Amino acid sequence: MIHGFQKFLLRGNVVDLAVGVVIGAAFNGLVSTFTKSFIDPLVKVVTGGAVAGQLVVRAAAPGVDAITVDYGAFITALINFFLTALVVYLLVVTPMNAVMDRFRRQEKPATAEPSTQEKLLAEIRDELRRRA
Repeated sequence: MIHGFQKFLLRGNVVDLAVGVVIGAAFNGLVSTFTKSFIDPLVKVVTGGAVAGQLVVRAAAPGVDAITVDYGAFITALINFFLTALVVYLLVVTPMNAVMDRFRRQEKPATAEPSTQEKLLAEIRDELRRRA
């Protein structure tokens, strides 16, 4: 059982997946920092300045404080997701598809074996050539 598990771990797919997860996590941190540094200030400017897109809702019930809904953080997370997906698609998926298409073995179509009628005609032709 341990030998089978070792073979499973040493197969290329598991190692590739592990490397992809680690690189993906590092890339997610990079995109998160980018959105916090560059996109958040833009969202703040568009949504009202000092507070990045926060909506304060006052509840009608007595004794309930105001509720703050930070939709600016949601917009930033949405932009973060789309940037991550776009860059992964452009820098990983598209090149890998091109490489796979380039190195994929071109399957040659199987040559059809001549029918019995064609074989008989070829024999008749060969016999006629031999007699002449």
